[in-house]
Amino acid sequence: MTRPTLTPLVRRLTAGLVLVLLIAAGVWWAGRPKPIPVVLKEVDLGRVEATIANTRAGTVEACQRTKLATILGGRIEVLAVKEGDHVQKGQLLIKLWNDDQQAQTSLAQSQVESARMHVAEACTMAANAESEANRQSDLRAKGFVSSSKEEAARAEAEAKRAACDAAKADVVQSQMRVKATRVEQGRTVLYAPFAGTVAKIVGEVGEYSTPSPPGIPMPPAIDLIDETCLYVKAPMDEVDAPKISAGQPVRISLDALPKQSFAGRIRRVAPYVSAVEKQSRTVDVEADFDRPDAAGRLLVGYSADVEVILAVRDKVVRVPTSALQEGGRVLVPDADGRLTERRIKTGLSNWEYTEVLEGLAPNDRVVTSLEREGVKAGAYVVADKTPAVK
Repeated sequence: MTRPTLTPLVRRLTAGLVLVLLIAAGVWWAGRPKPIPVVLKEVDLGRVEATIANTRAGTVEACQRTKLATILGGRIEVLAVKEGDHVQKGQLLIKLWNDDQQAQTSLAQSQVESARMHVAEACTMAANAESEANRQSDLRAKGFVSSSKEEAARAEAEAKRAACDAAKADVVQSQMRVKATRVEQGRTVLYAPFAGTVAKIVGEVGEYSTPSPPGIPMPPAIDLIDETCLYVKAPMDEVDAPKISAGQPVRISLDALPKQSFAGRIRRVAPYVSAVEKQSRTVDVEADFDRPDAAGRLLVGYSADVEVILAVRDKVVRVPTSALQEGGRVLVPDADGRLTERRIKTGLSNWEYTEVLEGLAPNDRVVTSLEREGVKAGAYVVADKTPAVK
């Protein structure tokens, strides 16, 4: 039996149909929507913390820091330290010219010696007068002298005793005058109130140092810092203030030590709200380092951030917070690379991770590059293999 052969017409029609199909496929392929490169992250199990952080940069502060100035103004005669020196408590820092006050002290001390000698003279005379009054009293009892002579001797003894007491009072007064002149000298010197480091000195030997008059701020002569005790002071939004209390754990990060964080605890929450700007009301919190030595040598004034840890949950399903859209929605690619929108129920959240209570499971993939153009439900996507820029 012979097989039927295709006629030339049928062959040409078949070839034409194949060509049309190939052209149509090529047009569709050329006009198809190109997949959008997106960053995909796997949903996993891990730790999620609920945290709040400061609204503006905080500062490393010293537990003890004082800006010292002499009570009186005057010319600097002695500058006993230089910037960066470590001083002990009670060590002399600055002395102003006070020769006039030293002269007053010397004069007052000489008056004390003079008053003491006057006491010796007056009290010796009082003792002699009392002896004479007693002798006259004995003679009066025996009838050898009149009562008037006895009374005169007794009055003389009382007068001498009063002069002795007055001389003693003069000594006390002179001693108080010496103390007063020394107090005046103390107004012209500065001593370290605690052990610390001299951060800054304003003035040189021979220059005039001026204290701050009321209401007129003047630069201090000495800025003294105790570097053995440091803490971080940071402003928190007033809305978060009720969530913060002393003793809560925190993470402290420093601009000077990037990619590091240090454990700490809240030591104090300010009892008032600061209105630094019209639309910025904050509450200052203070945090101590759990291990102050872990950060090495810190400088007072370093900028720092404080992240208060409100709650912690371990081994929970979590999704990168950057994958969340408004209303608790995420974009998930299907097997064909098409994005579908999925609503999830969330729990604890911070800037990095959000706890997933319902809607996702481990190993699901979600889109985190939501800012890219065209990324929405229904779009075709492909995983971006470009390494992230660090």
